Amino acid sequence: RNAFITNPRLKLACGSDNGAGLPAFLHLILTSSNIALYDTLRNGDKNMQKNKRQILTAFLFIAVCIAAYFLIVREQNNKSASAQIFAMDTYMELTAYGKNAEEAVGAAKEEIERLDALLSTGNDKSEIGQLNKNKKGQISADTQYLLNCSFTIYEETDGAFDITIYPVMRAWGFTGEEHHIPTEEELQSLLQLVDASSLQYDASTQTLTLPEGVEIDFGGIAKGYTSQRVAQIMQEYDINSAILNLGGNVQLVGAKPDGSSWKVAIKSPDEQEEYLGVLSAQNKAIITSGGYERYFEENGRKYHHIIDPKTGIPAYNGLQSVTIVSEDGTLADGLSTALYVMGTESAVKFWQNHSDEFDAILYTDDGNLYVTEGIADTFTSSHSITVLEKAVAF
Repeated sequence: RNAFITNPRLKLACGSDNGAGLPAFLHLILTSSNIALYDTLRNGDKNMQKNKRQILTAFLFIAVCIAAYFLIVREQNNKSASAQIFAMDTYMELTAYGKNAEEAVGAAKEEIERLDALLSTGNDKSEIGQLNKNKKGQISADTQYLLNCSFTIYEETDGAFDITIYPVMRAWGFTGEEHHIPTEEELQSLLQLVDASSLQYDASTQTLTLPEGVEIDFGGIAKGYTSQRVAQIMQEYDINSAILNLGGNVQLVGAKPDGSSWKVAIKSPDEQEEYLGVLSAQNKAIITSGGYERYFEENGRKYHHIIDPKTGIPAYNGLQSVTIVSEDGTLADGLSTALYVMGTESAVKFWQNHSDEFDAILYTDDGNLYVTEGIADTFTSSHSITVLEKAVAF
């Protein structure tokens, strides 16, 4: 927030009315024109027709220069740059608009690659890989932030989001190994290790300690944090318009270049339908979780990757997809998973208790579409919509 504090010296300089706020060449043109006008008035009616033509020519020249200046500025602000990148096991696309768009996108790519290398559980040399291997280590500012956010969501959702789920995810084969269904004995043994409250963090030394057998994974929150960091980079490069798609996690920076809101399609879990609807938004993270994203089939049944930390099996609690809309990408990512695990009724109650922090779109197993009142007027769909209100119990 400190980055947006107004510098009083800059405000003082811009507040003067001596033309200092104009580009130098326009200020020079206006000053010269004032001199020409003064000379004309001083000479009275002498050569008045000639002077009128000169004045008209001068003002036309000024108008053309001003118009050209603003066209140049608009052209610079409409410059765009895009990049595609594969990181965090997904394809990402970044598009920015503004005179520094190319530099901003380049810096964003570097940040994504840095965070991928830092947080990857599949890389033994990453910070998380080393923590899982050695069970103790000093952690970076990024990991500290993610740890704090993860633990907050863990507590607020009564354990529906838990970064110590990693051994269970691996048992199902969702960490890259071959998929298979764990036995009840396997799950019961592994569930004893699933408890985020067992992690020990020493703030004085920035050291995190994991109990024996416990492993962590920020996969349920890392992309949201990454999109949030990339949005911050865009602002550092004075980019006021950008759309960042990190494998379906959408982060919006400002509005579209023409000032209108972005239109973000919300993917439908139904294979017969492409989208649930379209949301108009600015400066928001829009993140969806659903069992249709990653799954395998065995004996005619689908097993998806969103595991309930309490049972160790894929969550089947009445929801097909959960979309979270928030200014905070990290929060949106974690909550999209947590609310999916919690199920419809608990998810609605949770939103009603935290409605000032996020909005949501919930699509249930029986085809009902719920939209919270904060975004109800900006979401359009061919489905029948039930609007969730803050003061009304579900």
